[in-house]
Amino acid sequence: MKKNTIIFDLDGTLIDSVPDIAISVKKMMQTLSDKIPSENDVRTWVGNGSLKLVQRALDWANLPRTSDEIEAAHRVFLDYYRKNVFNQTKEYPNVTKNLDKLIQAGFCLNIATNKPVEFVPDILAGLGWQDKFQLVLGGNSLPVKKPDPLPLLHICEKLGISTNQAIMIGDSKNDIEAGKSAHITTLALTYGYNYDTPISHSNPDGVFDDFDELTNFILKTYH
Repeated sequence: MKKNTIIFDLDGTLIDSVPDIAISVKKMMQTLSDKIPSENDVRTWVGNGSLKLVQRALDWANLPRTSDEIEAAHRVFLDYYRKNVFNQTKEYPNVTKNLDKLIQAGFCLNIATNKPVEFVPDILAGLGWQDKFQLVLGGNSLPVKKPDPLPLLHICEKLGISTNQAIMIGDSKNDIEAGKSAHITTLALTYGYNYDTPISHSNPDGVFDDFDELTNFILKTYH
């Protein structure tokens, strides 16, 4: 079936943001502990929003994690990340040229990320992507985030389309579970953040190793 709408995850799908996130986590941890995680540690914690990221960091360091302590640590992380959201973050290979191909082919591009939405505009502007996406939802844009299907259903509703006209593209089980629950075609990329588990284990409708391969498949199959 032909489709006209694509919903992308952001971190781990379009961009590698872990270097900036990891520095912010390390700065937070320096205020709490002598144990400082590596970038690779942080890479396995990304995907469920910033609060869950902080919880995982505190768990890793065996630090107390009452709700007040988690919130205090979260504020430290957010304060630093807010000022350093686009220092080392970069797009994955071939993303920009293929976003342009999809737009030129008539696809409506959107983002549903679990990252707090306040951080997204600076990243998109830094990459020159501020005009490429119709709708952008963050992890705090709605009462729930992925893997709940609501963000994807919300985008479809706002665009006035049925779910069978959309494709969800992501790198983690949260993206695939959300897409499946929304009855949206799911395509996955293998290079992102999925808690050290192959994304194929989530049984998406297609799995791709790079953005060129993904885009060629979409244009051949759904255009």
